[in-house]
Amino acid sequence: MFHFHVAPSGDDTWSGTAERPFATLERARSAAREAGGDVVVHLRAGTHLLSRTFELTAADSGRDGRRIVYQAYGYGTPEQEEVVVSGGRLITGWQERDGVWVADVGDLDTRQLYVDGRRAGRAAIPGIPGVASATVTGYVTDSADPRGWHSPGDVEFVYRGIYPWTEARCGVAGVSAEGESTVITMAQPAFGWAAKLYNSTWEGQTSSGFGLPTRIENDAAFLREPGTFVLDRSEAGRHVLRYLPRPGEDPERTWVVAPVLETLLRAVGTRNVSIKGLVFADATWLRPSRAEGFLHYHGSGYYEGGDVETAVLGEGASVTYPVASESIPACVTFEDVAGLEIEGCRFTRFGASGLGVAGAEIVVRGCDFDSLSGGGIVVSGGRGISIEDNWVHQVGLEYSGSPGIAVSGAQGCTVAQNEVADVPHCGIVLGSGEGARILRNLTVDTMRVLADGGGIYLSGPQGSSREDEALVQGNVIEDTRTPYNFGLYTDYGASWVTVEGNVVMRADNTAVLEVAPPLENVVFRGNFWDADPIGHDNPPSGVTYEGNVTLKDEQDMNAATADIRSRAGLLRRRAGSRTPRR
Repeated sequence: MFHFHVAPSGDDTWSGTAERPFATLERARSAAREAGGDVVVHLRAGTHLLSRTFELTAADSGRDGRRIVYQAYGYGTPEQEEVVVSGGRLITGWQERDGVWVADVGDLDTRQLYVDGRRAGRAAIPGIPGVASATVTGYVTDSADPRGWHSPGDVEFVYRGIYPWTEARCGVAGVSAEGESTVITMAQPAFGWAAKLYNSTWEGQTSSGFGLPTRIENDAAFLREPGTFVLDRSEAGRHVLRYLPRPGEDPERTWVVAPVLETLLRAVGTRNVSIKGLVFADATWLRPSRAEGFLHYHGSGYYEGGDVETAVLGEGASVTYPVASESIPACVTFEDVAGLEIEGCRFTRFGASGLGVAGAEIVVRGCDFDSLSGGGIVVSGGRGISIEDNWVHQVGLEYSGSPGIAVSGAQGCTVAQNEVADVPHCGIVLGSGEGARILRNLTVDTMRVLADGGGIYLSGPQGSSREDEALVQGNVIEDTRTPYNFGLYTDYGASWVTVEGNVVMRADNTAVLEVAPPLENVVFRGNFWDADPIGHDNPPSGVTYEGNVTLKDEQDMNAATADIRSRAGLLRRRAGSRTPRR
């Protein structure tokens, strides 16, 4: 077996030994290619700054039964070192002006900032000042305040609740005076696309387009709350970063990092590689800052123009939706890989989703996902994927529709013993696929921001018979927060699913049996609820409802479900080893 070492203080002209480590992952990758056998690349303590995406290809595979391992030095032992792989840039040269830290940052472009490891929010106000109304190209208000915005072209409007499950973003093109009124012109094509995409009728009320914003971000005039920042890009190549510090922070001692790279690690076609014990941190996603904005529809999907269709939700109720959509990317991605293991890693401080897996065979085990603008783990296609013993929390911080774990189009995917907590929408999402196993997971405090979802949410066909159906078993779903949710939600034509031995508590609704398109070949058996599911007393023809128990008293519920609850959630928390980072 070959061993190579990489350290921030190393040198790529050295031999890669423990005493003379390489400086970069690229040099270690080259050495691993040349070795031709089992290889372990040990990353030493510190921050390994990436100037470009670290790429793994088929040439970086373990061959003939061998493996290539990239791991933190001492992985799995008490001496394991803290290793951070970062796509960020340390901000220095601060000047203090009227209590605000100001730095000239050249051509830096980012949507996030981290101060001593803590996420700083973009400075914001709650909406358009004054009495405002929408126009064909934007808005008009009787307030003169928007004319005082320092850099209108960097201002972004946020629209929460266009549909109950939707939150969109659109930039400002300009601000001007028209008599005593102020005209706000919005960026195109985003504003025009919104009028095409968002059209709904509900209880006799019809709406079209964005409506009024619920939040406005990123201008120096909004810097009022400590711990917030603004990036002014009004002068090309002379961008200015402003930060309003929290009490006790000092520009000489405080570590301020702006994420620069959009992808830290990309593996395509790679075989038999393990990645263990690494912290992946500090990446951004700039696409929402473009003139196309971020026209969210549902989950991680957003609109890029094109045709829309109308979904009829009931008598007198309908919404339009995109025929095709794109998905929020991940900052670490694996495509068409096999025999891959991701173990004991942390994915944090990202401006998009954490880990993206497409058309792959991979195991993701014992990892933490936190402080992410998008979702935690996103799987699209592939077979034999295992997602187990991962802790996903504080995700969807910028894109509130993002689920903790999402799987679609996969065959034989297992999502087991994970804990998903403190997320703005769904905890675990299962789209159409075949033979999925959703087992003994714990979801807590889901659906904190947007509505119409659940702690566990399934939609579409999940197989073609009992032999290849989806099994949702032994999960505990607690505290599904917003109104208009279903803790355990089989939706939109879900078929060939068995939902068995789960516990649902403190949801707006525990479950629903009557949806459109209807459920087919769905079995609810032996579940415990603290309130009866909607439609339980007259299940539709496609649903078998048997042996389920409703216990409205919490003490009775806890006693009856103690065994299920003891088995759900993180294995490592119960084992007392590698406990999650709080």
